[in-house]
Amino acid sequence: IVGGGSAGWLCAGVIAARHGGNVAITLVESPDVPIIGVGEGTWPTMRTTLSHMGVSERDFLRECDASFKQGSKFSGWRSGNPAEFYYHPFSLPNGFLEVDTVPLWQASRNGDSFAAAVSPQEKLSERNLAPKQAATPDFAAVVNYAYHLDAVKFGRFMRRHCIDRLGVVHISDHVSGVNSHPDGSIRSVSTANSGELAADLFVDCSGGAGVLIGKHLAEPMVSRRAQLFNDRALAVQVPYTREQEPIASVTVATAMRAGWIWDIGLPTRRGVGYVYSGAHSTDAAAETELREYLRRSLPAETADALELRQLSFNPGHREAFWRRNCVAVGMSAGFIEPLEASALALVELSAAMIRDDLPAEHAHMAIAAKRFNERFRYRWDRIVDFLKLHYVL
Repeated sequence: IVGGGSAGWLCAGVIAARHGGNVAITLVESPDVPIIGVGEGTWPTMRTTLSHMGVSERDFLRECDASFKQGSKFSGWRSGNPAEFYYHPFSLPNGFLEVDTVPLWQASRNGDSFAAAVSPQEKLSERNLAPKQAATPDFAAVVNYAYHLDAVKFGRFMRRHCIDRLGVVHISDHVSGVNSHPDGSIRSVSTANSGELAADLFVDCSGGAGVLIGKHLAEPMVSRRAQLFNDRALAVQVPYTREQEPIASVTVATAMRAGWIWDIGLPTRRGVGYVYSGAHSTDAAAETELREYLRRSLPAETADALELRQLSFNPGHREAFWRRNCVAVGMSAGFIEPLEASALALVELSAAMIRDDLPAEHAHMAIAAKRFNERFRYRWDRIVDFLKLHYVL
C-alpha cells in the first residue's frame, strides 16, 4: 500500500483483519507529505468496518476527537433562508419495509416534517442529544449513527492499531520510482532509504498525486464537471466560544450563493468549509460569504481572524480503478465533492472488495480487476446521481 492517511490505513486494516495470517501487508508512506485532513464525516458503515478490525469504540472516540453523526441537516436549500431546513436521518422511517408512510403523513400533517413524523432522529438531533447512552455497548445503537472525526488523528489512530494489533509492516519513506515487469504490471517501488519493495498487488492510496495509477500507469481521469460544478473549497477550524457548548450530532449543510457550507461538530472544535463553483464565484467573494456565516456563531473579530485553507479539485474519477496489479483507493481513484461523506464510504467499499476478491494467484488478477472496475464505475455513477438529487430536489 503506497500512502497512509485514512485511505491507506483503512485498506491495511480491513485486509489484515481477514488475511493477516496468510498475506504480508506493507504500507509505505512519505514522512514529508501532509494529510489533507478535510473529510471529517462518515456513513454508519464505519461502525461495522471498525468493529471487524477489532477497534475499541471508546478508544476511537477519545483518540480521534470523534463525535456522533445521526445524519445531515440541510438549511436553506429550498428558500435560501437558513432557518428553513430538512433532515436526512440515518434511521429508516418506522415501518419503512411494510408500508408507504408518505400518504399517511400527507393526510395528517400537523406541521411536522416527514423526518420528524416517522423517526425520532430529527428531534434528537435538534436537541443535540446522542444516538446512544453511555451504557450502550460498543458499536450498538438506540438509533442509527455514524461519526464525525478528526481525519489526521484518525489516520494516526489507525496506523497504531494496524501495526500493533494487525501486524502491518510500516515503512516511513519516500517513493522515488516505480519498476515494471515486462508485461507492464508493477514489480516494485523504489524508496529513498529502504531500497526496492516488491509485491504481488499494489494499492495506490497516494491521494491526488496518483503515484502508481496516474503517474506510472497513466490511467486517465473521467471529468464529472458537467454534472457537478463545485471545484473549490475554503476550510477552517473553528473554536467553541464556551466550554459547555453543545456538539451538533448531524452534519449541517447550509446553501450559499455558489455552493454550500459544511459545519461539523467535534468535541474540541468545529470543522467548517465552503465548497463552491469557481465558475460562479470568485475566491474573495467565497471568503466573504464564509466569514459572514462564521459571524453568526462567533464574535466578528474572531471570525475575521481565523485562517482559511484554500483547496481546489477537478471533480472526476479514474476511467479504471484496478489496472493490472494496481488498484486505486481514495483520492487517487477520484474525488467529486464532500457532500454526504461519500469519499470515506468509497474507501470502505473498496477495501472490503479487495479483501473479499483478493486474487489467490496472478491468473486471477484480471478477473478481480474486471469485477472491481464494473462495480465501482456503477457506484461512482450512482453517487453522482445521489449528489445531483440534492440540488434538483
